Amino acid sequence: MKVVVTGGSGFVGRRLNKIKPQWTYISSSQYNLKNKKECDDMLEEYKPDAILHLASKVGGIKENSSKQAEFYYNNTMINTNVLECARRHNVQRVLSSLSTCAFPDTLPRYPFSEEDLLNGPPAQTNLSYGYTKRMLHIQSISYRRQYKMNYSTFCPSNIYGPEDNFNPESSHFVPALVRKISESKNGDTLEFWGTGKSLRQQLYVDDLVKIIPILLEQHNSEVPLIVSPNENLSILEMIKIGLKKANKDVKIAFSGQLDGQHRKDGSNKKLISMLREFNFTSFEEGFDKTYRWYKGN
Repeated sequence: MKVVVTGGSGFVGRRLNKIKPQWTYISSSQYNLKNKKECDDMLEEYKPDAILHLASKVGGIKENSSKQAEFYYNNTMINTNVLECARRHNVQRVLSSLSTCAFPDTLPRYPFSEEDLLNGPPAQTNLSYGYTKRMLHIQSISYRRQYKMNYSTFCPSNIYGPEDNFNPESSHFVPALVRKISESKNGDTLEFWGTGKSLRQQLYVDDLVKIIPILLEQHNSEVPLIVSPNENLSILEMIKIGLKKANKDVKIAFSGQLDGQHRKDGSNKKLISMLREFNFTSFEEGFDKTYRWYKGN
């Protein structure tokens, strides 16, 4: 299959390129996917059999909360153009990445399942981003039903690892943690957003890139397949693991602001039934690899 990867120069795209170099990786510097003509031009040039759609405007909780209009516009335009242009160019297979941020802010039971996706609004801190991911899923299943195209979606939990975005203004929690710990000295006090009580499933990026080619071949349904490890740790637990692996003796403080969702852990039962025996990287091991990469780069 000739596969085009949108968001090819992004975090996941760069890591995927290491194991699937034969695929074509498209960056925003080549084509502006918010522009329908440029999206058409991309497909006219490469004529793919399949598209792995990773392109998205992403950010940490602070940026997600403060730039909701930008997140809404950019992601809505990118997603709408990619799927519609793929249909018009008769690209029969599109696999798109969602996010567990699209799931409801609160649910009566955890871990939630794929069937819970639309059972309530996303968290206010990422309302726009969450809804754009939901609409990408709705667009995908609508094209399946009306046009008989094999378009499907998957929902990774929080992704981290080497080559992540470590910019303190826009990074997610784990790369921000890596940077804070790296720059700290024994005796310092490190302050974090929230209360430290929120729970998160952290997905090591190289686990995800091993899973994606399997999904491209085997995930051929309307299910917004959750891709997450079993481990579900509090922010405080992750900070303590990070300090232990870095051998740092510092104090921990929390701002009490922007705590985000208390928990958003998803069930990986459907995923595991497809993968059978897959060993997810523990957070302790994944943090250690990420921290060592950051220190060396």
